[in-house]
Amino acid sequence: MSREVGRVVSEAGRAPSGQRVRYRLDGDDPEAAERGLAALVLTIVELLRQLMERQALRRVEDGTVSDEQAERLGTTLMRLDEAMNELTERFGIERRELNIDLGPLGPLLDS
Repeated sequence: MSREVGRVVSEAGRAPSGQRVRYRLDGDDPEAAERGLAALVLTIVELLRQLMERQALRRVEDGTVSDEQAERLGTTLMRLDEAMNELTERFGIERRELNIDLGPLGPLLDS
C-alpha cells in the first residue's frame, strides 16, 4: 500500500460542538488509524441503533407487540446503548463526535 493511499483522510462534517470529525487511516500512526476506523464503524452502528429504537417504539405504540416482546425490546436496546458507551470509551471517542452534519439535511444522528 502506497503512502498516498495509507494517508486517506475523509472529512465527514462537523460534530454539533463545531469540532471537525475526521476518520483517519494513517499508515504512519496505527493508533490514529484504529481510532478513525472505530469512529467510522461506531457512527454506522449508532445510526442503526437509533433506527432500531425508533422502529421498536413505533411497534410498541401501534400495539403490534406483546408486553413480553416490548420488555425484551427495551432490554435489548438498553444493552446496545451500554455497549456503545463501552466502545466509545475504549477508543476515546465521545458519542457527540459520531454525529455528522449533513448540511441542509441537518445532523445524521439524534442527539
